[in-house]
Amino acid sequence: MGSPLPIAVFASGEGTTLDAIARAAGDYRIVLVVVDRPGIGALEVARRHGLPAIEVGRPGTERDAWAARITRALESHGVELVVLAGFLSILPPSWAERWAGRAINTHPSLLPRFGGRGMYGLKVHAAVIASGATESGATVHLVTEATDAGPPIAQARVPVRPGDSPETLRARIHPAEIELLIGTIRDFATGARPLPYSGARAPDRRP
Repeated sequence: MGSPLPIAVFASGEGTTLDAIARAAGDYRIVLVVVDRPGIGALEVARRHGLPAIEVGRPGTERDAWAARITRALESHGVELVVLAGFLSILPPSWAERWAGRAINTHPSLLPRFGGRGMYGLKVHAAVIASGATESGATVHLVTEATDAGPPIAQARVPVRPGDSPETLRARIHPAEIELLIGTIRDFATGARPLPYSGARAPDRRP
């Protein structure tokens, strides 16, 4: 068995997904946590697991310089796969090009529906319910320069029930989203999917 795959996890919130990824580590190891907001829960999660973490702030107007600083940190830690787990800052095209095939994102809908700029958290679930959709879920996809537009790698499907609120739908989707993300990371760690990944094959579909 080879060495665990070194990954970085990017987060902007409480760190529940980061916590789950850290707990499931084995074929992979988190070598760096990157956050873009001070004092968030993800920093405490990183501390609790003994993970190195950096706070990079928001990109501002110098987005390429901001992204270059992040890349230098990733390279210095030997990162081979980047996992965006609720990271709200938009990474510029220069960053997406440097990490092409080595960066994945998770999104709480069946992309390409209900994705793009401004679609995150409860906003996604509210839009799903308002549309009358009877099914939603989660998608893990490659990161490209367009928000939520990279090739899907895997999807999990979750029913939308009569009377659902954005909160109840989120509570049903979130565990499936975490399981899907961890399974995808393990696929890369075990060689079931190559790195860098082209996204050439159809996404896995999970009920």
